[in-house]
Amino acid sequence: MAIPKYALDILVCPVCKTRVELLGDGSGLKCVTCRRVYPVRDDIPVMLSEEAKVAEE
Repeated sequence: MAIPKYALDILVCPVCKTRVELLGDGSGLKCVTCRRVYPVRDDIPVMLSEEAKVAEE
């Protein structure tokens, strides 16, 4: 079961309050502004800043 579209429409980065996008492999949600990647575990997004990793790109 994937994250529903309505959930992706309302989820934002807890640090900078910008929208997040699902990664291609479904393993995380990436903030479009600060590039933090929040993990998705068992189809549940973990939106905690201490769990996020900053993408290098």
